[in-house]
Amino acid sequence: MAVAFFLAAGSTAAPAQDKSIIVASTTSTQDSGLFDYLLPLFKAKSGIDVKVIAQGTGQALDTARRGDADVVFVHAKSQELKFLDEGFAKKRDDVMYNDFVLIGPKSDPAGVAGTSDITAAFKAIDEKKAPFVSRGDRSGTNTAELKLWKEAGIDIAKDKGDWYRDIGQGMGAALNTASAMNAYVLSDRGTWLSFKNRGDLEIVVEGDKRLFNQYGVMVVNPDKFPTVKAELGQEFIDYLLSDEGQKAIAAYKIDGKQLFFPNAKKD
Repeated sequence: MAVAFFLAAGSTAAPAQDKSIIVASTTSTQDSGLFDYLLPLFKAKSGIDVKVIAQGTGQALDTARRGDADVVFVHAKSQELKFLDEGFAKKRDDVMYNDFVLIGPKSDPAGVAGTSDITAAFKAIDEKKAPFVSRGDRSGTNTAELKLWKEAGIDIAKDKGDWYRDIGQGMGAALNTASAMNAYVLSDRGTWLSFKNRGDLEIVVEGDKRLFNQYGVMVVNPDKFPTVKAELGQEFIDYLLSDEGQKAIAAYKIDGKQLFFPNAKKD
């Protein structure tokens, strides 16, 4: 009877022990400190633990394509829509936005500081062959950077030289490399605001509408991967999209500066 009791107790305890989800997300949501702020609020409300795999957007989506995540929370809409079209998710929702900023040394060898024309700045960097650090990791930021080179009329794959450092790492590593090299780098504003090792770097270009940075969220399709915890994942998304979650995102600040701006569409 005792054995039967413990077996029964074990079977009822298992679901409670496994009330957790895996979220494949961008390095910016992690490095900015947003998750450190947001996830305890969500757990207090739901009892659900959220384990984050912080990667570039392309890598995060690939993690989900292998069925190794329940939710993706990323920021490269073209890649997200492709993921959706491939059937790896059934729905995508906007959650929040911020913007990209061009970071550069105060000495500004390309002479771009103060302009709000990001493609003109990229052209000047290319012309001067000023040091530039690229994440090179298929992240949302890397995708945005490559798009900007193209919009500037520059084939960076052909035109890059020693001045263009492709590191294949996350935003924090890219900023650290730029700080060490006194180089330009494209960053999401949230990670920049939370970055401490700035050295001689500062924001040199901001405010161009082409620097808009939208974040989206999706539950991985359980029809493709039966192990996906779709209900718990949807509970997390519902929280992010709710008035409570949107207010929490807006309330996250560093030194009084808001890092992310909620813009979930209400049904």
